[in-house]
Amino acid sequence: MKKIIISILLLAAAFSQQATAQIYEAINTLQSVISPALSGSGRYKGYVDLGYSHTMGKYNGDFIELSTSQGYQYNNWFYMGAGLGFDLLLSHKGEHWGEGTPPANNPQVTTTAPMLPLFADFRFLIANGNSANISFFLDLKVGCSFLLTNKAIAIGDGWLTNREYFFLDPSIGLRIPCNKKNPKQAIDVGVRYKLLTSNYWYRYNNNITLQSLGAFVAFEW
Repeated sequence: MKKIIISILLLAAAFSQQATAQIYEAINTLQSVISPALSGSGRYKGYVDLGYSHTMGKYNGDFIELSTSQGYQYNNWFYMGAGLGFDLLLSHKGEHWGEGTPPANNPQVTTTAPMLPLFADFRFLIANGNSANISFFLDLKVGCSFLLTNKAIAIGDGWLTNREYFFLDPSIGLRIPCNKKNPKQAIDVGVRYKLLTSNYWYRYNNNITLQSLGAFVAFEW
């Protein structure tokens, strides 16, 4: 019996040591990820951009866009991160707006609507030699956007009634290094396509895609 108890204690001690080592390794790994983000060193990377886009088709509106993305530069051509933004939608009523019956659950209407996009961000750099040279990039943001008002948005001849929207934002542009001592810093200029899905009310309820084209300028570090 004594041998069994000793064996159990030895196994428990070995398991405890292994668990402690795993916890210690996990803490070191987490520290190695967080530390570069806080210090601005290593492979951590951040972006902030300001843009404008205009909708296509009969649903007429303008977006003023501000966003930031924070993440990890995995190698010299691929970045992945997450971000959030602030979009101000300035919608325009159509020629026949008001002829339809307003949605019963959204009696209040606005044409100026703040939105909060949350997204995953994937960037592919088409490098020309190294990061100190001007290069092309392709970027894809995908996620959701939340309407920060309880009012319906008057647009076209009807109303956008969603509170949440699917969000897709691919873009292409030029990366222009701006600091010879720190090639991670650059100015980006580009063009983007943005898609939002929504419920739309005009006499009856249906689904639409709100599409826009625009341009932006960004700073990366």
